[in-house]
Amino acid sequence: MTTRIDFDLKPSAQPLSPAEREAVLANPGFGRYFTDHMVTIRWTEGRGWHEALLQPYAPLQMDPANMTLHYGQSIFEGLKAFRQPDDSVALFRPEANAARFQRSARRLAMPELPVETFIEACELLVRQDQSWVPAAGGEESLYLRPFMFATEVGLGVRPANEYTFMVLASPAGPYFPGGVEPVSVWLSEDYVRAAPGGTGEAKCAGNYAASLVAQAEAAQQGCDQVVWLDATEHRWIEEMGGMNLYFVYGSGADAKIVTPELTGTLLPGITRDSLLSLATDLGYRTGEARISTGDWRRGNAEGEITEVFACGTAAAITPVGEAKSRGGSWTVGDGSPGEITMRLREALLAVQTGRAEDRHGWVHPIR
Repeated sequence: MTTRIDFDLKPSAQPLSPAEREAVLANPGFGRYFTDHMVTIRWTEGRGWHEALLQPYAPLQMDPANMTLHYGQSIFEGLKAFRQPDDSVALFRPEANAARFQRSARRLAMPELPVETFIEACELLVRQDQSWVPAAGGEESLYLRPFMFATEVGLGVRPANEYTFMVLASPAGPYFPGGVEPVSVWLSEDYVRAAPGGTGEAKCAGNYAASLVAQAEAAQQGCDQVVWLDATEHRWIEEMGGMNLYFVYGSGADAKIVTPELTGTLLPGITRDSLLSLATDLGYRTGEARISTGDWRRGNAEGEITEVFACGTAAAITPVGEAKSRGGSWTVGDGSPGEITMRLREALLAVQTGRAEDRHGWVHPIR
């Protein structure tokens, strides 16, 4: 049985004024502004989770010998709160994020935060800063960033005996403010994101740090994003930057929507999982399979693969319009957002924003 953790509430005496907050919400971008508060919980070996606190957003004071700075024990999640048509607020699938957070913690030899505590921490912050949740009617949201890092001071190479869990909140505008635009991608053959037995399944900071050089290479090739290939043969499609990939075979009601199977080196995305269910709800066949770079290029050339899109919390669904590699480049379909891609995007956002029935119990009301 999990022992309930009581949160100490210390709200800010100087929150942003309504006028200042509205000015931010008018054009928040993504990850540029933060709400008035944050949540922290400490973990100490022998004591467990304690000192759960909601407090004003503020900088951290950190010892230079903090073990996270040297050995990288740091994991995080990303989820969103959406304003509903009745002006209430709801989180999207926090239980799934909490469970993945536990898996990431296990892989990095960190303590596992109970699912109910993870959710309560997110609820508490959203409830306190509910005025920061954008108005209903669009795809704007309040993005939550739960994360955990080692706080023990020392240079011994071993799991730390102290950690801090935190939740921050940041208002997020529409990912495509000017309309949904397809991205171009570069297939990375020099770098790999993860190998079997590595940390590919964990949402840890090191995975993202290691991706930056390949993302820079993609930019040098005139591409928006990098696509990762497998570590062994450098030919099997894995995922795109910080997003999972989907391939549409055929068109219309007979289309089949396929995503690369989870092999232990891919991040099991919450949006990826949601789309497998939503696509089935819409009458499409779905599948998980290994897809090679040759399959992709040939599939586009022969018209078998008609659409490709990426998915993740930040952008929901992003169409892929062009792929490039050392062996050449090719266009996906006619290079524009595909009909099925856009239908799935609308279906996902409709559930998240309360405009469609929540058939799977994904929408978690803040009470």
